[in-house]
Amino acid sequence: MSISSPARNLNLRLLASLLRPTAAHIPLSRSAPAPTIRRPYSTTQPRPQDVHPSSTSSVSETEVSHFSRLASSWWDPHGPSRLLHLMNPLRHDFIKSCLQSSPEPTHSGRKYTYLDIGCGGGIFSSSAARLPSTRSVTAIDPTPAIIEIAKAYQRSDPALSEPKLRYLNCAIEDLPLSPSANNTSEPAGTDIITLFEVLEHIDSPSRFLKITIPHLKPGGWLFGSTIARSPLSFLTTKVIAEAPLIGIVPRGTHDWNKYINPDELADWFEKDGGGGKWAPIRKQGIIYVPGWGWKMVSSIGYGNYFFGVQKLL
Repeated sequence: MSISSPARNLNLRLLASLLRPTAAHIPLSRSAPAPTIRRPYSTTQPRPQDVHPSSTSSVSETEVSHFSRLASSWWDPHGPSRLLHLMNPLRHDFIKSCLQSSPEPTHSGRKYTYLDIGCGGGIFSSSAARLPSTRSVTAIDPTPAIIEIAKAYQRSDPALSEPKLRYLNCAIEDLPLSPSANNTSEPAGTDIITLFEVLEHIDSPSRFLKITIPHLKPGGWLFGSTIARSPLSFLTTKVIAEAPLIGIVPRGTHDWNKYINPDELADWFEKDGGGGKWAPIRKQGIIYVPGWGWKMVSSIGYGNYFFGVQKLL
């Protein structure tokens, strides 16, 4: 499904819209055979300046170039990735709350396998690998410089050695489906897939999720975090967060047009879901308060939020 694109360069009318209510979502076309995740750019075709027309990869060369420049400072807790370091404990809290809410509670001795897509320098991957409840973590990222940083950090801690933690420099399209970790009677795939701060960097999120879903076994969970496309998020993540001198993330980190609203994501899993059957999606708003850190909040339609959804079939 394609929808018309607004002007790429947002003008003062967008900022003025902060003062008036905004629509909850963009309605689906009645003629569409299946929903896609709705945002100003088509989710079925990549933008030509980011992906070669003949490419079928979800990887944007623009994004790879941007994050390559951040590689050397990834593990600096006071550097450009500072907000990711501060957010990481909340990621684990959210995952734990979802697993505990499962209709079939897990026993205390269960071991989980993880696939961390867009792992960056390994902030979440390494912390997940250290958990007693983790069997193994496979972490992938298309940016070579960042994977090298992740592997360098891995070498500093014997507890993170393979096969507990494995880093691969590849996109999800290039990753073979994994067999069962225990025995042939279990379905292939991984228990937990994570997409933290990934979807807002993807040109075609519907297609990306459809490629990702076969890697998740029935009963497994897909977790992630992204940003709602609202006037407030434009103000906070673009105007303020990327502002010269006072900004807390490098300029060009985010593209407001790529943000995904929570209702758009929920609608996709309910009506399409990449061919799978899913339990109702769980969402949790989070907000960064300078001097205080990240805090969970009840509102989810204005800025950053976590999401988790369990694959039933």
